Amino acid sequence: MSVVKTFGKYRYLLAELIKKDIKLKYRNSYLGVVWTLLEPLLTMVVLTLVFSSFLGKGTRDFPVYILTGRLLYSFFSNGTKAALKSVRSNASMIKKVYVPKYMYPFSTVLSGYVMFLISLIVLAVVAIVRGVYPTMQLFWIVVPLLQSLLLATGVGMILATMAVFFRDVEYLWGVALMLIMYASGIFYRVEDVMSAKNAWIFKLNPLYAIIVNFRNAVFGHPMDFQAMWYAFGVGALSLLIGVFVFYKKQDKFILYL
Repeated sequence: MSVVKTFGKYRYLLAELIKKDIKLKYRNSYLGVVWTLLEPLLTMVVLTLVFSSFLGKGTRDFPVYILTGRLLYSFFSNGTKAALKSVRSNASMIKKVYVPKYMYPFSTVLSGYVMFLISLIVLAVVAIVRGVYPTMQLFWIVVPLLQSLLLATGVGMILATMAVFFRDVEYLWGVALMLIMYASGIFYRVEDVMSAKNAWIFKLNPLYAIIVNFRNAVFGHPMDFQAMWYAFGVGALSLLIGVFVFYKKQDKFILYL
């Protein structure tokens, strides 16, 4: 209850931290928030041109397939990297005033999530242009959206804690994100490049499980409930571990900043 009361007390600060993160991200950009819409669109065009003739089989909906994976991966990648640096980048504030330290990684993930939700406008437009129209399955999209936030927050809390004590975590996580990207089936259809025998490699990746049901909701396919519960389980476990580790180590942060 004390944690809930503390969160309620500082909820306005959380909102201000989210606004600050967004403003700083686009401070020197002429396009500003418009870049949030333009960047995934340009990436989709490039990947479609490169991969459609080889792995997409020229299907009309292949750009939508790419964009659904790209948007979710970008949010997870950017959100966790920002959370990783959040405690160290706010060292001066931590040394001067008391603020619940979890506000810093949480606010960075939430600011990225806000931009991710805005970028879904691009997905909606591209889907309609390419003939992918909404069905009743689209209501399921709430599930992978929540799962992505849960997973990014949990992993971000773990990384933020580790990065205070081990500065090399930032570089190691960059390599790990590359592995996660290729194991997420962003710009190719897994069934086209992997046999059913080896598909377990992708199924171990919780982000891939989230992407699968995100695509199912967009394309009007039935949900994969096995992937859904797996993603929920890993996301909840990562959040529990992240909160526990962060809480146990936060009092020592000041000694390493």
